[in-house]
Amino acid sequence: MNDQISSSVSDSGTVFEDVPVNTQARNAGVEKGTYEDSKIPFMTARTFFMCILVSMGGICFGYDTGQISGFLEMENFLYNFADQREPTLAFTWRRSGLIVGMLSIGTLFGALISAPIANHPRIGRRLSIFGWCIIFMVGNIIQIAARYPKWYEMMVGRIVSGLAIGGLSVVVPMYQGESAPAHIRGAIVCCYQLFITIGILLANLINFGTESISNTGSWRIPLCIGFAWALILCFGILLFPETPRFDFRQGNIDRARKNTARLHGVSENHRVVRDQMLDMEEKLAAEETTTGFLEVFKGKRMIYRILLGVGIQAFQQLSGANYFFYYGTTIFSSVGIENSFVTQIILGCVNVLCTFPGLYMVEKYGRRKCLTLGALWMCMCFLVFASLGNSKLYDAQGNADQTIGYVMIVVASLFIAAFASTWGPMAWACVAEMYPGKYRSQGIAFCSASNWFFNFCLAFFTPFITDEIDFAYGYVFAGCNLLAALLIYFFLIESNGKSLEEIDTMYLLDVPPRKSANWELPADVVAANALAREQGQRDRGLRERKHNLGNRESRNEVENTGSGGSGAFFVPVKS
Repeated sequence: MNDQISSSVSDSGTVFEDVPVNTQARNAGVEKGTYEDSKIPFMTARTFFMCILVSMGGICFGYDTGQISGFLEMENFLYNFADQREPTLAFTWRRSGLIVGMLSIGTLFGALISAPIANHPRIGRRLSIFGWCIIFMVGNIIQIAARYPKWYEMMVGRIVSGLAIGGLSVVVPMYQGESAPAHIRGAIVCCYQLFITIGILLANLINFGTESISNTGSWRIPLCIGFAWALILCFGILLFPETPRFDFRQGNIDRARKNTARLHGVSENHRVVRDQMLDMEEKLAAEETTTGFLEVFKGKRMIYRILLGVGIQAFQQLSGANYFFYYGTTIFSSVGIENSFVTQIILGCVNVLCTFPGLYMVEKYGRRKCLTLGALWMCMCFLVFASLGNSKLYDAQGNADQTIGYVMIVVASLFIAAFASTWGPMAWACVAEMYPGKYRSQGIAFCSASNWFFNFCLAFFTPFITDEIDFAYGYVFAGCNLLAALLIYFFLIESNGKSLEEIDTMYLLDVPPRKSANWELPADVVAANALAREQGQRDRGLRERKHNLGNRESRNEVENTGSGGSGAFFVPVKS
């Protein structure tokens, strides 16, 4: 028995205290002892390739979003599926809204059912990604097989693909957030959005290359190419391990420690690995062993976090970005631009290039500043865009002024630059790190479902709304962006540089959002944590770990140690 109490300080300033423990009883858990304090690499090759591979889920989403915008203007696609035959081939707003928008119905349900699947002990995050990729490819096959005049086959295929995209939108940020080191977690989760933008651009380029083909190859070739992204992710994910936090919760302590060390590029007895394991042990010890899907609403401050996350994802859609990505080809055709496919490529390039600064800014300036300023920037862009389209674009005879049309493209590009560097990537980063491990999958699922619900509303109703109020629609998006800025400023806690467990503690302690950037774990919380463990509440953590491990020898050993066992029980105390 070691009766000495010591403390250590993590990179983020959090103090972890060791209380008297029986080291034999901790063989399956986090052991006390000497540990290395060598420099931590900024990013290991393993972490880099994990980031690139898992982010391929974003390409699946972005590619599907980008290709449908071009399909609606392709002559052969119109010939096969358009419902207006005279005087020219065209889609009515209802049919185009169904073909575009039903993808989002699939994503809505995919997001909701992904949480229990990702939490299943025999499936987890890794195999969930594998399964959703298979479903995405099935949806692509249905779309490729669609034939004249059965437009609903295309719609059904998009619903099936949507199920997969919705599931991936939950599991991919979750996998990244639970695996990435804290100092680059925001940038890594933001790579999901970067790959969405790359997918949109790739679809625009491929559409531009195939739109002149006179047969079904004009739209079937882009659909076939979409298989590549899902195949890479489907089999590539099998080369990577489960997330350390999921492994820890399933009792695979040694594997969690090993993978944490590998992702940080240090040895298993390094200080940062020990701190991470203590964090996970403390949080797990304080939680119940099982959680129903709706139990998320019973956790402390969870309703607040669910509503905040749902609001952030809703405003990401209501920012108006997909107004350009879904219907950009149609929009810019209406303002007199001869080849609107080129315009989409321009917007796609801006989208990709401006996402890279976002990966830097999310860690340099934090989430709150970037999201607030980004929302205000987008608000101004839509005010200008809507005003030009409403009052300057058309003359008395209804002819479009092409110069004004080009100015509107510039304004749209400035909007995309703001979205791509702030709300595009950072909204996903915020929801991926907002929830405790016990509720993480459910929380992200609700947030993603919110994203897809408003995505559907935007995709389906935009044609009807623009038919009635035309470019005045931009004023609606401007107002939504202003509300988004207020939401972030008053309610979102700054999580930059904090571990997932520290972020959870900040919400539990009701840290004021405007003061959260400089927050550090209070000394009385550290003291209460040590006291709680010293007084015997630590035994609850041991019982839960014993249950999860299912190891008979370990159970007997723990029972024989009585209250001398370990197991940190985190007690947040408000000062």
